[in-house]
Amino acid sequence: MNVPPSLRSTIESFLTDKFSTRVTISGFKEISGGCINTAGKLITSNGIFFVKWNLQSKCPGMFEAEAKGLALLSAANAFYIPTVLGTAQNETHQIILLSFIDDTNQRDGYWKMFGRKLAQLHQTQSAHFGLDHNNYIGSLPQVNHVNNSWIDFLITTRLNAQVEIAVDNGMADNMIIGKFEKLYRKLSSLLPNEKASLLHGDLWRGNLITSQGAPCLIDPAVYYGHREVDIAMTQLFGGFDPSFLSSYNEVFPLEKNWLERIDLYNLYPLLVHLNLFGQGYLSQILNILKRFV
Repeated sequence: MNVPPSLRSTIESFLTDKFSTRVTISGFKEISGGCINTAGKLITSNGIFFVKWNLQSKCPGMFEAEAKGLALLSAANAFYIPTVLGTAQNETHQIILLSFIDDTNQRDGYWKMFGRKLAQLHQTQSAHFGLDHNNYIGSLPQVNHVNNSWIDFLITTRLNAQVEIAVDNGMADNMIIGKFEKLYRKLSSLLPNEKASLLHGDLWRGNLITSQGAPCLIDPAVYYGHREVDIAMTQLFGGFDPSFLSSYNEVFPLEKNWLERIDLYNLYPLLVHLNLFGQGYLSQILNILKRFV
């Protein structure tokens, strides 16, 4: 695949301005960008970069939000995070350009390193839950209105927001709404009180790559929330060596009975997947609701 001519011109102009020297594209190798973006390795006269683009009408502001999220993760000084060169757009598309990470073999102790770094990330904390801007979870808008209450934040901006989308799309009915309403009334007795930690927000295995043998995070959906959200996500689809949990707990011990709350926190990503990919995820959601309500 080649970079479309209109995008080629936009990217070359952006890089030329960025580096104050004429930059031309000499090659492009597509890498999976998921179901949202076209993405890949961009070879230019001034180096190799990673580029993603999509239709800005479908997800307006997505890459500006991603750039802000990557900056927050980088500022935490825990993981290596790709450098953001910047974002650009033309009449139809939006673009983000990043440093290219050559996904290498994992060095010895990789998963213990990951656990320590994740704990360090979560030690970046805030007095409030949420974030000063909204972003995306997959292709769905993620509202991050700041809240002093984790329970209120979790209900209004995470669970109920996705339940409403599911209802609008015919994926959920009054029975499911009723079960969630019962769950909301119980959450204060089910969840511990903790400070708000900086979260990656979409920590499935595909968003963890390797840079020079060490863990590197990409494609965040950041906000400040309960750190068990990230821990739960690592357990949802697999791919994470469980040894990372011991090194995590050495640095920042989890609250007791955290395993019992994994399913609760995975209701949000399961609802997101229900709304993005269809009813194949509904049975998991119902099984979790049955357990707690």
